[in-house]
Amino acid sequence: MSEQNEKAEQSVGAFTLADGVTTAPPAPQTVPEPDEKWDLPGGFAHVYYGERNRGIARPVIMADGFNLGRSDLDWLYAGLDQGQFPFLTELRRRGRDIILLGFEERTASILDNAQTATAAIHRTIAERLGNTRLMVGGFSMGGLITRYALARMETQRMDHQTGAYFSYDTPHRGAYIPIGLQAFSHFIPVPNDFARQMNSPAARQMLWRHYDPKSGEIGVAPERTEFLQQLDRVGNWPRIPRLLALANGRGDGTGIAVPPGETVLTVDRVYPGTAFYAQAQGRDVTVAELKRRFPAAEKTITTSGFPELDGAPGGTLRSYGILADALKKAGAQVDLRHPEVDFVPTVSAVSIRDLDQQKDLYAAVDDLPPDESDVDDYICSQDTTPHTAVTEELATWLLDRLPD
Repeated sequence: MSEQNEKAEQSVGAFTLADGVTTAPPAPQTVPEPDEKWDLPGGFAHVYYGERNRGIARPVIMADGFNLGRSDLDWLYAGLDQGQFPFLTELRRRGRDIILLGFEERTASILDNAQTATAAIHRTIAERLGNTRLMVGGFSMGGLITRYALARMETQRMDHQTGAYFSYDTPHRGAYIPIGLQAFSHFIPVPNDFARQMNSPAARQMLWRHYDPKSGEIGVAPERTEFLQQLDRVGNWPRIPRLLALANGRGDGTGIAVPPGETVLTVDRVYPGTAFYAQAQGRDVTVAELKRRFPAAEKTITTSGFPELDGAPGGTLRSYGILADALKKAGAQVDLRHPEVDFVPTVSAVSIRDLDQQKDLYAAVDDLPPDESDVDDYICSQDTTPHTAVTEELATWLLDRLPD
């Protein structure tokens, strides 16, 4: 029995935290066959011509987001087109050519995957019929990859011929994964996918605060500091295209119903006695009590000086729900009270405030002067929606801003 329990504990980490557009759909999805498939350095692309187009005439490049492993562009197509709103179908109906950009390793450095984005832009320009300017952007981390790629091209005096850049719930000021969850990934006593994802170059660059498994320290990862310095070296943003940002979180300062300090998830049978708590303000705030039996260990995870991130306005991720599912699959008994928490705060998605202060994190973006944002135009969702969910409200806003 103890051997069975030990295997159950070890099996828990076979998952990743991912949004709807980078996760395998629950059932096989039928998607169109691409008109072209490109091999690119560090990645690849699927090209779908717009209606009545015989080649690439009015291109829209869309980069995949954050997850472990190789992009699956069929999943991405299904996620963007077969949810609440048929975004890709509508793009093609309007005569736009879709170039879905994937990466060999989505957790690789943002700087490395930006080279793939640059290659896709060059290939698009080379194959384009006519001179319609490109729209280039991405979902979640894909927005960071393309932002850096375009800015770097301008610094190097490369003509990217891009009329509009867009980011869809992209963590411009950082993303948030609860520190207790990050720590738990490394508490599992065997190498696992969840730990690989949490300690990957992309996670270290993207997360507002990172749990370091070697030192146990919680702070800004050195890789994030370096990434922000590299962004600064290329001017932080591209200057030529119109900059557009979309947020899945609300813009009126209304957060998610996750009270700070409240128990979010407790576990029995597998990792018995393990508990997670919603992030609260203050010093030495307990966010997780981790316990395991094989080998026996206990660890209390605390934070200091954090705002109330779990319930902040923003695009949500089933961060605790995904873990609870994995624990139940391993035979655990769980009490899950808050499956979803904030992942990309609204203020980060529209790049208008940092996440360090409670007042900034919960700022009513709708009431702020729009010119405080780093982008030219943005939209916040009227209702809190899942991270990268393609809603009719957000998709039609973007469709109305396609370059001529």
